[in-house]
Amino acid sequence: MIVSDDLQQRWWILEAKLIERFGKKPDLEAILFLIGMQETNFITKKITKEQKQDLMHVAVCTVLSGSGYYALEKYDADGWPHFQQLKALPGTNLYEQENFLKDHILLYFDQRGF
Repeated sequence: MIVSDDLQQRWWILEAKLIERFGKKPDLEAILFLIGMQETNFITKKITKEQKQDLMHVAVCTVLSGSGYYALEKYDADGWPHFQQLKALPGTNLYEQENFLKDHILLYFDQRGF
């Protein structure tokens, strides 16, 4: 499928840029973690499993907000963003969900000139 091939090509280009920047190939979770850190400016030497999950959640909400699935609602007292879900995510299989997320991650990086 051409769309899938194009998505894969664009994903490989993003991975290559991240390898160049960080010195190793990140998986999808690592990329979400990086986006979460970028969006929250959360920097600490020791990150708990819960904080990592929270950062990845912020990333998912952030990248999907570009398509109107989520909207930033507020920042809490600790500076963490909170989102409101505006519409249901498409009910697809795991492979399609991953591609859906990858496509939005690519859009996120494109919009930021990376």
